[in-house]
Amino acid sequence: MRLSSSSPSSLSSQEQSRLPQDALAGRQALRKAHLFFQRNLGGYLFLLPALVIFALFVWYPVVLGFIMSFQIVDMINPAVWVGWANYRHVFSDPLFGIAWRNTLAFTGYALLFGYFVPIVLALLINEMRHGKGLFRLAFYLPVMLPPIVTAFLWLWLYNADSGLLNALLHLVHLPGALWLENQGTALPALVVVATWGAAGSTMLIYLAALQGVPASLYEAAEIDGSNLWQRIWHVTLPTIRPIMLLMLVLQIIATMQVFTEPFVITDGGPNNATMTVLLLIYNYTFKNADFGEASALGVLLFLVLAVFALIYMRMTRRAMEGD
Repeated sequence: MRLSSSSPSSLSSQEQSRLPQDALAGRQALRKAHLFFQRNLGGYLFLLPALVIFALFVWYPVVLGFIMSFQIVDMINPAVWVGWANYRHVFSDPLFGIAWRNTLAFTGYALLFGYFVPIVLALLINEMRHGKGLFRLAFYLPVMLPPIVTAFLWLWLYNADSGLLNALLHLVHLPGALWLENQGTALPALVVVATWGAAGSTMLIYLAALQGVPASLYEAAEIDGSNLWQRIWHVTLPTIRPIMLLMLVLQIIATMQVFTEPFVITDGGPNNATMTVLLLIYNYTFKNADFGEASALGVLLFLVLAVFALIYMRMTRRAMEGD
């Protein structure tokens, strides 16, 4: 019995006539790819060191963290694969719920109070006739300080015995407060520190956005008899609304990663009232020497932040398409 072969003689005349065209198209595609690679070879070579560094210091730790979240790792003995055990231990830890609750509360306080501070500062400076540069510099100065310096500065300001805040209260014959020792005020006090240290950079972004508001809109509003507040509410804020939404998502991502303030100022106290997710990861890693559970909690935080990162990317794409 002879097997049928797909030799050229067995192909139809139409298929045979198509072969040279397909081969020509394939050669043209290869030639275009070769030319594209030649033209962009220099650019790829310039990008290569950055890509290697990015992969080595960003993606490699991320992938390694995912792997370690399924292992018992103490950096002394060989890693042991334990599957989902680290995640079960993390979920059963009483501090897990406390850390997430405090992190979400910190984010909520930051959105309630800190989110509007840069907007208000930008609007005030934008309406000034004189001294804009001086006030921009004054409000941006806290950003130039290292976060650790900012934390120690506010640690002195909040000091119950010799702090500046209580000293000012005593001058007006008001009792001082235990800002960091009280569970009800410790977390809002840290929100003030974070807002003071970061509001300046966000303010500059809003100032740049305000420069893009067409002057014709303000002129039309003035002709219609609008006052300052009406111009801000009906012209300025709607125009910079896309930037405000983007900064909202970025602030959520940033505040959910709060670490320096609770680590330096309160160490998670009093009574775990300022224990955050990143601080709990730090404790797992450096106090308990349990890198597996720390990686598991880090993966959970990564997944939550990835959702907001995707939202930010989608909003950015829409903004660019709108432009």
